Amino acid sequence: MSDATVEMVTVFRSGDASASDEASTIVDLLADAGLNAMLLTDEYPGVLQGTVEVRVPADEEEAALDAIDAQTAAEMGEEGTPSHGYDLVELYRGQGTIGEVESMTIRAVLDANHVPSVLVGSMQLPNLAFRVMVPQIFVEAAHQALSEAEEAGPAAAVQGEAESESI
Repeated sequence: MSDATVEMVTVFRSGDASASDEASTIVDLLADAGLNAMLLTDEYPGVLQGTVEVRVPADEEEAALDAIDAQTAAEMGEEGTPSHGYDLVELYRGQGTIGEVESMTIRAVLDANHVPSVLVGSMQLPNLAFRVMVPQIFVEAAHQALSEAEEAGPAAAVQGEAESESI
C-alpha cells in the first residue's frame, strides 16, 4: 500500500471557538509520541462545516487515542471524573399538577445554585410522574441547595423576586 492510499481516521473533532488551538495542541502531542497526525479544517473535503479535525493513519488510531486520553487525565488530575458520576439520579418525583409545580420550583432553586438538572414529565401525559433528575456527583449540592431554600422560607422567595424585578 502506498502512502497516498493510507486510510486516515479522525481522533479529534470540535466546532468550539477554541477548536483550532486544541487541535494544534493534539497534533503536537501526537507528533511528540511519534505518531503521524494531520490537522484539517472545514476547507478539506469531508470535514464538517465549522469544525476542525485531527486525523491519524488507521493503524495508529489506538495509540493516538491512548495519548490523548493520558493527556486529558493528566490535565484533570489523577484519574479525572468517572463518567458514571454523571449518571442521572432521581431527586424528586411527583404526580399531577402539584408534582409539576413542585418539580419546576425545585428546578428553579437548583438553577439558582448552579446545580444542573433535568425535568422528566409532560403536561400532555398527566398520569406519568414529573421527576427532577441530577447528575450523581451533584446530588449532595442539590440537597444542600434545597435545604437552604426551605430554611430561608417564603420570605426569601419574595425578597429574591423583588430583587430580580429591580434589575
